[in-house]
Amino acid sequence: MSSVLRHPLSALAGAAILTLPWLVFYATGMHHAPSTSTLAVVGVSGLAVLGASFLLAWGAETAEKDVPRAFALAVLAVLAVAPEYAVDALFAWQAGAQHGTPAGREAANLAVANMTGANRILIGLGWSGIALFSIWRAQTTNDMAVEKNPGFLADAVKLDRSIATEILFLAAATLYAFLVPLGNGIDGVDMLVLVGIYVTYIAIIIRGDVDETEAHVGVPGYLQQFSKVPRIATVLTLFAFSGFLIFTAVEPFAHGLEELGKGIGIPPFFMIQWIAPLASESPELIVVAYLVNKARSTAAFNALISSKLNQWTLLIGTLVVVYSIALGRYGVLPFDQKQAGEIWITAAQSFFALAVLINFRISVRESIAILVLFASQVLVEFYFIRTMPAFDTYQILIAYTAVYLVLGLAMFLTRLDDVREVTRLTAATIRQARTGTPEAEQSDD
Repeated sequence: MSSVLRHPLSALAGAAILTLPWLVFYATGMHHAPSTSTLAVVGVSGLAVLGASFLLAWGAETAEKDVPRAFALAVLAVLAVAPEYAVDALFAWQAGAQHGTPAGREAANLAVANMTGANRILIGLGWSGIALFSIWRAQTTNDMAVEKNPGFLADAVKLDRSIATEILFLAAATLYAFLVPLGNGIDGVDMLVLVGIYVTYIAIIIRGDVDETEAHVGVPGYLQQFSKVPRIATVLTLFAFSGFLIFTAVEPFAHGLEELGKGIGIPPFFMIQWIAPLASESPELIVVAYLVNKARSTAAFNALISSKLNQWTLLIGTLVVVYSIALGRYGVLPFDQKQAGEIWITAAQSFFALAVLINFRISVRESIAILVLFASQVLVEFYFIRTMPAFDTYQILIAYTAVYLVLGLAMFLTRLDDVREVTRLTAATIRQARTGTPEAEQSDD
């Protein structure tokens, strides 16, 4: 009996079972029924998100047998944050459909607020939390990506140098993002530049070599033993099923959390900017925590950075497309001064986080700094929203933007050799993608 329970298919079945209650809710419409409690919807949809996250992670790990790991993780990242796209697209659609009305302007601001909140959560909680979790778990997992260093809170997670491509493309998107508020809206140029950055990135990594050096165990190890056609079919099935679950379950999960939050007095706008994105980011955070638990901290960070890259490019860029479709003609998605500040602080946080990762390491000290800066800004803003509703929190955003930029610039100036190394490694990756010549051969030329 114990051998049956330890079989990889048992784990696969267990994750699938977690999703069954939601499938019943979704098929019968119970999640919309007035008689169904909000708590029940949150619980059932939350279990589905948990189960789908494991299925998605197993699918991505299995796919590494046939495609470059970076591409497998990029697919995982897109599927894991698909609900965030859906939520933001809904607000952008409402903004276009109600153009020129107060409701339309509010919806446009909510689209930007939800997008910036999701991006800052991914770094503020995701990058910092996963680094700290990785270092803590290394005490028992013997994760080779975690290094012990002398000094106060100096232990660090070492990142795979192949992630240089993601770092450089994310840096390009981050620098461009500082320009977006100058146009008083998200327009077609923003879409072309940001989406173009992501499409170029995908075109490069999809032509990379398949890495077969890392052995897998458990469910992905079992599935990788299948012959190629059944293996690919299984991966596509896992991606499709988990993607469907995440897409359908996260919105009710996030909405349910919003309703529960309103019940205890949390302002609606604050809920939409922070609680709803936190719920929509939950599949991604669960997946990377799972990878860390398997002593795959490098893959976990690859997934997180890939998620940040696609959200900071595709998510922003596609908002104007949805807005224009709803409007019935081309239009610029507008936002107010407060949301301009939200974009600037989000770009500045990304700038600071890239300064941390540019040397392919993130220490306990640096993780805590990212977490404290993020949490303090949210808590300070929440305090003023609750106690002084008329207070303009734009000044808080600008102040934190300045702090992020000063810290990030200081770190970059002390790590110029690392900047050059990231550029060199990315150039080598691009040459390899263009010519098919292995990077090792290029470096010997």
